[in-house]
Order: sequence, then C-alpha cells, then structure tokens
Amino acid sequence: MKNFLCFIFFCSSFLFSQEKSNLIDSIKGELIESGRQAYFNKKLPLLKKITLQVDSLYQKTNDSILLAKYFHFKALQNKLTYTNDSAFYYYHQSKDVSKRINDSLAIGRRLLSLAILQRDAKDYRGSEISLIEALQYLEPIQHSIYLERVYNALGLVSEELNQQKDALKYYDKAIFYNKKNKNNIGYTYIINNIGLLYQKQNQHQKAITYFKKGLSQDSIKEKHPSQYALLLENLAASNFLLGQKENVLQQYNEVLNIREKEKDFVELSTTHINLADFYKSLNLTDKALSHFNKASQYAKQTYNNKKRLESLIKLSGLTTGDKSKQYLEEYITLNDSLFQNERRLKNQFAKIRYETDKKEKENVILKTENQQKQAEILYHKQQKTIGWLAAAVGLLLFGFSVMFYFQRRRKLLYQAQLQQIQVREHERKQIAKSLHDEVAGDLRLLHHKLEKSNLLEEAQKLDAVKENVRNLSHQLSSVSFNKVSFKNQIINLVSDYFEPNFKIKVNGLQNYNWTKVDNSIKRLLYLSARESIQNCKKHAKASKVIINFSVHKKYVHLGIIDDGIGFDTKISKKGIGLQNLQERVEELNGTLTINSEVGRGTQTDIQIPLNGWTNKNTFS
Repeated sequence: MKNFLCFIFFCSSFLFSQEKSNLIDSIKGELIESGRQAYFNKKLPLLKKITLQVDSLYQKTNDSILLAKYFHFKALQNKLTYTNDSAFYYYHQSKDVSKRINDSLAIGRRLLSLAILQRDAKDYRGSEISLIEALQYLEPIQHSIYLERVYNALGLVSEELNQQKDALKYYDKAIFYNKKNKNNIGYTYIINNIGLLYQKQNQHQKAITYFKKGLSQDSIKEKHPSQYALLLENLAASNFLLGQKENVLQQYNEVLNIREKEKDFVELSTTHINLADFYKSLNLTDKALSHFNKASQYAKQTYNNKKRLESLIKLSGLTTGDKSKQYLEEYITLNDSLFQNERRLKNQFAKIRYETDKKEKENVILKTENQQKQAEILYHKQQKTIGWLAAAVGLLLFGFSVMFYFQRRRKLLYQAQLQQIQVREHERKQIAKSLHDEVAGDLRLLHHKLEKSNLLEEAQKLDAVKENVRNLSHQLSSVSFNKVSFKNQIINLVSDYFEPNFKIKVNGLQNYNWTKVDNSIKRLLYLSARESIQNCKKHAKASKVIINFSVHKKYVHLGIIDDGIGFDTKISKKGIGLQNLQERVEELNGTLTINSEVGRGTQTDIQIPLNGWTNKNTFS
C-alpha cells in the first residue's frame, strides 16, 4: 500500500511539473513574439514593458533563454533610440548567454545584428569578422534563412572593402540558400544588391539586367510594393546615368507615390535626391532645390545621415551667397560630428569585443575548474547513495505530512471565509431591512405630506427616490434556502421575469442535489443569475436567455448566454451591478469571465471552487 501511495504521489508531482513547464513555455513564447512585434512597429514603451516582464519571468524560472532575450530586447530598445553603442553592448551580452547554453541559432542571429551595427559605423573589418564568426555557428545547423542573410551582409561589407569579386561570391551563396527558403523578398534584396554593385562600377547595362530580373517576379508590384519601388528606382537611376531619360521621370514619380503611400520615410530621402538630380540635369533649379530640401528633411527625420550629407552638399552647390555658405557649414559640422561618432563607436566596439574575449577565456578556465569540482562531487555522491536513498524516503514521508497539513489548513481557511461571508450577508440583510422598513417608510410619509401641500413636482421626485431606496433594499436583501429550496428559488426568479418576448431557458437545475452545496455558493449563483437576467432585459435588449448549471468534482459552474446587442469589452466599463457581482465571486475564490461582441450577444461564465482553491478573476 505504501509503495502504491508513493507511486501515485510521484505521478501526480510529475504531471503537475509538466503542466507548469508547458504553461511557462507558452508564456515565454508569447512574450518573445510580442517583443519582436513591438520593435518592428517601433512601440518603444510597449517594448520596455515586455522587457521587464521577460526579466521577471527569468527571475522566477532562471531560464537562460529568457536572460538572453532580455539582453536582446534591451539592445532593440537602444536601436529605436539610435544609441548604437549601448545596443552593441547588449547584443554582446545576449550572444554570450546563448554561448553558455550552446544555442547556435541565437548566437548566429546576434552576431549578424552586431555586424550590421558595425557596418553602419563603417567598422567594415569588424563587421566582416562578426559575420564570419556567425557562419561558424549557422553552417553546422544549416539554418538556410539566416545563412542567406549573413552571406548577403558579407556581400555588402565586401563591397565597402573594395572586394567586388568576394562580394559576388557571397551574393551567389546568398541566392543558393534563398532557393531553399523560397523567399521572394530575400531574393529581391540580393538581386538589387548585385545590381547596385555593377551600378557603382558604372556597368549600368549589367546593373539594369539585374534590376529587371527582380522586377520580373510574379506580381511583385502588388505583393511587395516597397521592393518593387526599390528595384524600379535603381533601374531609373541606371537609365538616367546612361543618358536614357525618356521614362526616368515617370518611374521616379511612380516610386515617390509608392514611398508616400507606404510611409517609407527612410527611402523617401533617396527618391527626392534622385528627382532633384534629374531636374538639375534639365537646369530646372527651383524644382531641384525643392526636392533636395525635402530629401534633407526626411533624412534628418530618419537619422539617415549619409543622405542628409549628400543633400546638404548638393544644396550648397545649387545656391549662392549666405544660403550656400549656411548649407556648407551645416554639412561640415554634421560630417565632423559623424566622423567623431564613428571613431568613438569603433573604439567602443573594439573595447567590448576585447572585454568579451577576455571573459570567454576566463570562463574556459572556470569551466575546467568547475568540471574538476563536479568530478569530485560525483565521486562523493556515489559514496553516499545509500544515505541519500534513506533521506529520500524520510523526505517523502515528510512531504505527505506537509501536504496533509496544507490541505487541512486550506479547508479550515475556506470554512472561515464562508463564515465571514455569512456575517456580511447578515449585515446586508439588516441594512436592507432598515432601508425598507425605516427609510422607505419615512419617505412615504413625507411623500403624502407633499401631495397634501400640492407640492406635486417635489412629491414626484421624492417618489423616485423612494423607489430607488426600495430597489436598493431588494438588491441588498439576502436569500434564504431554508424555507424555499435553491431549485424553487431559481424557478420563481425565472417566472418573475419570463415574458412572451423575453424567454428564459434553464438547463441542469434538476440534475444535482443542491442541498450538498454550501448556502454561500448557492446564494452567489442565485444573485448572479438575477443580476444577469436584469442586465439582459434592461441593457442588452435580449429576447432569449439560456442559463446552464453544472456541478463538477471540484467546482460549480454557471453559464448565461443571451442574444442581446452585446458590447465591446475593451471599451465598456463594468457597472455597479457587475462590480458587486465580481466582488462576490472573489469572496469565494471564483472566476468571472464575460465575453461579448457588439451585435453578437453576451456570454457570462462563473466558476466557484467547492474546496477553496484560489483562481484568478478575469473580465474579457
């Protein structure tokens, strides 16, 4: 018998642990996805909130994946605020945590992010090193999506290092992995980058071939308008540089319309510069100046310093006098500032890399020492196996004792809670009686006196007050099941409200022995049904209400469905009736859930534990 009880305890503990683990994994997945979406949608306050939630969950679970994601989200916060040195630091922290748990994919992704920051800071050699290191983690697991992105990034860095042949080889590798992914957007970017490589070398015919190849993809204009605009703009630029201007203006204007429609402010600066160059070639200076100014504004707005410098130097060349001098001074100031910032970032990046490498070496030493200690610990454990087994048996018995104690304690607490509720119900009953017998009685006498004095308007207002007091006394009045059973109370309630145009159907009432259910629970069910019926008739304008009762091993459930007008739960606030109802449910450690949509009725679910388990109340 003892062995059987031990087995049952072990199985129940294992199942509980498994359920808890699955729940944590589900919450973790939702948090990570929510953080990613907050970053993509540039919602910094929401991203900060989610980052704190990730940290809180990590503190509870000690899950290193969550710690790595916490640092990742901190890096994303700094990217949104354009503090790239801090972003670089947190990316490194995230990568190091992922290294400790051998998460190759996460390491490769963080190294790619680091490389992009380094490329933006013109630390091209550092970016190349980070990307090659990323390949060391991604190639063994053959993750084609990120291998494509890393090789594409290597192509861009190689161009900046004037290694055009290497760049082409990397782009070919990116296309190889892209074919495995079947990712049209990724293919578009790679083809565009190859075209730009040839465009920079003034091989415009070759460049045009690649831009047209990208534009020939199926329905690219409809499915991917941003990528279509990118290719079309570069195609127009190559044609313009070749002197073939027939369709260039039309193409630039088409790109401009798409950019404005998509609110792509980053690329709008490029489009306005291209339009300005076009009008400048036609000696239409006013139009050229207008577009250069717009380009400068968009570049400043999006921190696109490269395009801002380009627009400022061209504005300086198109203007004269103080205006030209002003643009030139602004260009010099910005260029010097960027140069200093780039140098600072390079030094900062190098310092972080040095400290990281140093820590990794220290970790290797600590890991070796730790392995030696673990070997010693394992040896001692083997020597003490018998003793630990004996201790485990004692601990198991202790666990049964503790479990029995807490079950008993929980039962006593629940009974005490029920007694408190009964006391509060008695207080409500006394208040209701006082309101009905004393306050309402006094108001009736005063009402008669006002009528006799011909103060009819005042008498009418006082009569309304009297009705409110009377209704309040009925709401506060308690319900007794000693003389009238719970079943009959519910039947009487339904009969009071039933009308030809307001039908009420009750299911499950006759299926259970309600005398075994505590009066406090039955009282809550009755008041809940009454409140819901009143709301259905008064507010929801329902014609049909279905009330479902069910009693299970651990809880009793009340479900109420109506076909009324419904409401938006995200906007509508709970009235005093629903607030009182929720307070009553909370008193019995139950849950109240309300689901509703405008035009689709309302469903109210109340679940009350029979043994005092605590649950979370929700309103949705």
